[in-house]
Amino acid sequence: MRLFTTIAGLRCYLNLLQTEQQKSLYTIGLVPTMGALHEGHLSLIKRAKEENKITVVSIFVNPLQFAPTEDFQQYPRQLEADKKICEQEGVDVIFAPSPEIMGMENDLSTNAQNSTTTVVPPSHMTSIMCGVSRPKFFQGVATIVTKLLSLVQPNNAYFGQKDAQQLAIIKQLVKDLSLPINIVSCPIIREASGLAISSRNQYLTPEQKQQASILYTSLCHGRQIFLENRDTPNILKKIQNAVKEKLASQPTVKLEYLEIVHPETLQPLENIQNIGLLAIAAYIGSCRLIDNILLRNRQPIIAIDGPAGAGKSTVTKLVGQNLGLLYLDTGAMYRAVTWMVLQAGVPVEDQAQVAELVSQCQISFNGPENSHVIINGQDVTVEIRSREITNNVSAIAAQPTVRYFMVKQQQKFGTKGGIVAEGRDIGTHVFPNAEVKIFLTASVTERSRRRLLELQQKGQTNISLEEVEKDIIRRDKKDSNREISPLRKASDAMEISTDGLSIAEVTQKIVDIYKQNI
Repeated sequence: MRLFTTIAGLRCYLNLLQTEQQKSLYTIGLVPTMGALHEGHLSLIKRAKEENKITVVSIFVNPLQFAPTEDFQQYPRQLEADKKICEQEGVDVIFAPSPEIMGMENDLSTNAQNSTTTVVPPSHMTSIMCGVSRPKFFQGVATIVTKLLSLVQPNNAYFGQKDAQQLAIIKQLVKDLSLPINIVSCPIIREASGLAISSRNQYLTPEQKQQASILYTSLCHGRQIFLENRDTPNILKKIQNAVKEKLASQPTVKLEYLEIVHPETLQPLENIQNIGLLAIAAYIGSCRLIDNILLRNRQPIIAIDGPAGAGKSTVTKLVGQNLGLLYLDTGAMYRAVTWMVLQAGVPVEDQAQVAELVSQCQISFNGPENSHVIINGQDVTVEIRSREITNNVSAIAAQPTVRYFMVKQQQKFGTKGGIVAEGRDIGTHVFPNAEVKIFLTASVTERSRRRLLELQQKGQTNISLEEVEKDIIRRDKKDSNREISPLRKASDAMEISTDGLSIAEVTQKIVDIYKQNI
């Protein structure tokens, strides 16, 4: 692990990495923090480690985001302890600059923001919720995040859902400034009581920590009211009243705000069509705490991952038919893009021109059981099964830009739910909030036997079981070590071994899990 405290050292190191290896062969993940690392930060670091070749953790207590009345001087600073934690977690680089190195005065927000160029987010996103009591806070956050993204130039940057307003603003910033960076939202990590883990929790006494757990209890109560009465008139007002009533049972909690907004735009909601954010800020003594919970008004999503040969495709289709869910045929989406590229006469290796095309295409499904594949208004259901498409789809699907835009389109299908999808990282990356996550697996021997039978049925009889096994093992290693979308089992996925089970039995197992959980 390397520690850099200067911009020059950091940039030199990252530039040398790019010189020694082609940039396309590795990705950089950035985890921006203010130090005092805790389990919440560790979850971000672990996610970054899983998804990137190089993980950079920045540690910087940003004066731009503290008001004169806030705890800038008292904010915990423990670089030596943080270094040990990062080393244990396998972090590659820590960037821990001083305010002076970052081009700002070591002073609070008013003076610091007057002495440096700052980034000003849209006013409608900063004038509500935390922005009411902290008017310069998000300007300070946006400025330091923009600086860090510019310096590190990561492929992915990781932020916690606990700071939901900050997350929405950073996503909007990246979009508005056309920064080629994927902002990854990670779930809130909680103590056993439900209290969201925060660096400021150390300001609380054990008794206050227990009292503070009422925040999450109240949010869960609000969510339950929503789930049971989502079609009731004025339901959002009823949710807010129910949360306030629950909070009132703990008189030491002083409510600052309780809002229901859209989690991406932060616009206040009158009703929830697909998703809403129930957000709260409150004081326990002098300690200010925030928390939130998502209110989803959509049909469930089933995400099925697993290695090649586990029977995912066949089972996923049958699960969709059984439960009346759309089978999101991600393979057909990549085939449709391949057809579009070939129709346009673009060489599959011309990644720039392929990116031009894929960034503007629209894919949909219709027809019986939504089995027809439509790209840019044209039905290509038959055309995408040609040998030419089969021979070229892997080269197209391997391109990062194609992958990026296909995931975005898949996630659009997920906004209304009611889908089942399979792949390598459906539950970890494409639909991390899926209600049901399944990891289908089988022994190498079983998967090889199935594959051999499949090949023999296609007339390929000149291959042995041993050769198929070697191919399966190679495929497993390749899929698990891909730089883009590696095979991963989601931490909350239920694993099903399909050894000795028929397709019908595996399908029924997943249907039963769905009915038990939904």
